[in-house]
Amino acid sequence: MHRVVALALPDVVAFDLAIPAQVFGHEDERQLYSFTVCAAEPGLVQTTTGYAIHAAGGLEALLSADTIVVPGFSPLADPPPEVSRALRDAAANGARLVSVCTGAFALAAAGLLNGKRATTHWRNAEQLQTLHPEVSVDAGVLYIDEDGVSTSAGVAAGIDLCLHLVRSDHGTEAANRIARRMVVAPHREGGQAQFIERPVAPPLTHFAETCGWALHHLAEPLTVVDLAAHAGWGPSSFARKFLAVAGTTPLRWLTSQRITEACRLLETTNLTVEAIAARTGLGTSANFRLHFTREFNTTPSSYRRLFQDRKRPGMTSRSSPEREILAQPR
Repeated sequence: MHRVVALALPDVVAFDLAIPAQVFGHEDERQLYSFTVCAAEPGLVQTTTGYAIHAAGGLEALLSADTIVVPGFSPLADPPPEVSRALRDAAANGARLVSVCTGAFALAAAGLLNGKRATTHWRNAEQLQTLHPEVSVDAGVLYIDEDGVSTSAGVAAGIDLCLHLVRSDHGTEAANRIARRMVVAPHREGGQAQFIERPVAPPLTHFAETCGWALHHLAEPLTVVDLAAHAGWGPSSFARKFLAVAGTTPLRWLTSQRITEACRLLETTNLTVEAIAARTGLGTSANFRLHFTREFNTTPSSYRRLFQDRKRPGMTSRSSPEREILAQPR
């Protein structure tokens, strides 16, 4: 019996805690896993959503765990020293450590992510990197499993990670069975990069008119010379000032805006990849796919399926993507 213990820190994110509970603690999995919840002290623990949950055990439960899951919590203050110490002791005892979303901040505070790659919700990734520069934070992936420590990206990415752990423990068939029960995909393509909010344009007060002009001429082969001429600057001065204000070069900004427009067209139209590449100035379909895959770690076609399936009129309980899940081999 593999013992899974979730550590509920004060103001725990209830959904983050529910994910490992549904994967490891469901009655269907009692032949494979036992699941309990602990806290710094046994008793009620407040959630971020207006109610409390009951933790049956204290930190001593961590020492007998095979896997420890730390759900997200807020605000992101370092846990008390005794919590960090208990996590380190459990790791030394051979426990597998897992975080869901911002639970990574607790593992980082305990020093358990030092020298490792880790991820968290994309909104908090920069903060995690700033607070813990010894951690290599990757905000573009759904989860990372490295050297007995696993971290997941925002919220539902915890499902992806927990299914991955089941797959590692008991094989694909067991993970697919749980995915069908939870009505989720056994494996999602891409990473959380495809969900990150990307502003259409940075707040470039000095270049607002030129940026607006460029957004209406994305299909054209714009250069720094073209942008500078519109702004009434010399190319070198324009590029230098743009970088200072925007934190990126004019051409990188332009590519980012083209990708953003391509995403909109993939989500809202049935234009071909070739047509979208031409309309956004990304050149050939091959060049478009290269830029898109590099940016989002998924293909334009996969991105379109992900977002258009959600919006398709008349979608029923047996429509894609659930049909794909139900069709998985049993």
